[in-house]
Amino acid sequence: MAPASAGYVHRDGDASQTRRMPIVPHAPGGDQDDRDGRAAGRPFGGGPFPDGAPPEPQAGPEAPAAHAARGRSSGRKRAGRDLRAAIGVGLGLGAVILASLFIYKPVFVGVIVVAVVVGLWELTSRLAERKQIKAPLVPLAVGGAAMIVAGYVRGAEGAWAATALTALAVLVWRMTEDPKEYLRDVTAGVFAAFYVPFLATFVAMMLAADDGPWRVLTFLLLTVVSDTGAYAVGWRFGTHKLAPRISPGKTREGLAGAVAFAMAAGALCMHFLIDGGTWWQGLLLGLAVAASATLGDLGESMIKRDLGIKDMGTLLPGHGGIMDRLDSLLPTAPVVWLLLAVFVGTG
Repeated sequence: MAPASAGYVHRDGDASQTRRMPIVPHAPGGDQDDRDGRAAGRPFGGGPFPDGAPPEPQAGPEAPAAHAARGRSSGRKRAGRDLRAAIGVGLGLGAVILASLFIYKPVFVGVIVVAVVVGLWELTSRLAERKQIKAPLVPLAVGGAAMIVAGYVRGAEGAWAATALTALAVLVWRMTEDPKEYLRDVTAGVFAAFYVPFLATFVAMMLAADDGPWRVLTFLLLTVVSDTGAYAVGWRFGTHKLAPRISPGKTREGLAGAVAFAMAAGALCMHFLIDGGTWWQGLLLGLAVAASATLGDLGESMIKRDLGIKDMGTLLPGHGGIMDRLDSLLPTAPVVWLLLAVFVGTG
């Protein structure tokens, strides 16, 4: 029998013939490879590919025409989500918000409460799934609803009192379970109380003013316009990354688009929608909204990267979860409330 060549092994078959079979290296995979991928900083997928999916196959010499056609058909950048579903859900949410906002203000308070409770459920569920953190949902949901109502009825004093009582309820509720990791769980619970319902109370306080629906509409329009400007300009012109370690899709050009769009919308909204408002106040308001909305988006991206998830939920097709829609709105609400209070009063 001839000696084995490097990279081959002998396999006995026919007595008069020797066949050589190539040694195939063991391909990494399975749970261990997934863990290695996460350890290497690939939060959304495991396996040998950095982003959880095999790379696009390179065109070979046998199919240059097909490759060129594929390049022409994909000449435009893809958003990465179901755009049709995203638009449909966005229009539906917009209709619900506008109807409740201008028909009967307490109904819109209920819309805020529902959004806050669902957002808390998504956040606490992801914390439990990914980090085994048991932030108590019941006191957070009840306290969060009370914070919204108190902010609408009693203003800032009511919101602060309800927030303090909610934090206390989180501490007491967690005492009914094993003391192990108590500090970690209550810290996450207090963070959730401030991050979701407390910031949302500023929307309720805006609504309580005499021209409350117009203030809330201004807040929503500026945030949406800021996000849209960032997406449109970044999609078309973005080349310089804004925060690649947090959100690789965001660019400095997109931030400039957010600022330009929001400032223009702010000037129009303050002039036409807010009693006593002026265009230059709108420019400042739009600039502040672009900054807070961008920071809010980056903040939730940071949370999701730490948790190793892409979206907080799947409730809204094309959008993710409720928290994925509230990321820019929540930190923007106190900014808009404060600036409107300074410019035209609390109403």
